[in-house]
Amino acid sequence: MDLREELPSDRPAVRDVHLRAFGDHGFVVADLVDTLRATIAPEDGLSLVAEHDRQVVGHVMFTRSLLDAPRRLVEVQVLSPLAVMPELQKRGIGSTLVRHGLGILAERAVPLVFLEGDPGYYSRFGFVPGGGQGFRKPSLRIPDGAFQAIKLPEYEPWMTGTLVYAEPFWRHDAVGLRDPHA
Repeated sequence: MDLREELPSDRPAVRDVHLRAFGDHGFVVADLVDTLRATIAPEDGLSLVAEHDRQVVGHVMFTRSLLDAPRRLVEVQVLSPLAVMPELQKRGIGSTLVRHGLGILAERAVPLVFLEGDPGYYSRFGFVPGGGQGFRKPSLRIPDGAFQAIKLPEYEPWMTGTLVYAEPFWRHDAVGLRDPHA
């Protein structure tokens, strides 16, 4: 398996990975990826793919958001989304993508990475619930345990406050959980 930054020619394959991995929610996630891609500039965000036999089989994206800290706004990253082809899940592809991305972000002096996800999965990388670390979630629709953060070496104790998601997450209604019966 090879890991590398996403290329423009990978876009259809990346979209397919998300459509297949997220099932009924796949179109929302794939559209979110297409929109977030435009927000990634050199040294500010990251889109990685995993290739196996010259096929894209996994993808992870890290994009810029802000932490509204008492001292000042802090540029942070949000890990979202992460996807692996369903038939290749549980083989370490997603873990490898996440670890590789976190390593790159630590080298870029990013202080914090946030996500919404399964604590049982993301705790293996050092993510812990954000509420207990002095962070407030950007929406009440995010379950407390799912709102997670990891502190990277550039983190400083004054960096607490509210996560402010980048606009595309709101535009695609990809924040928290919606009540299907409301």
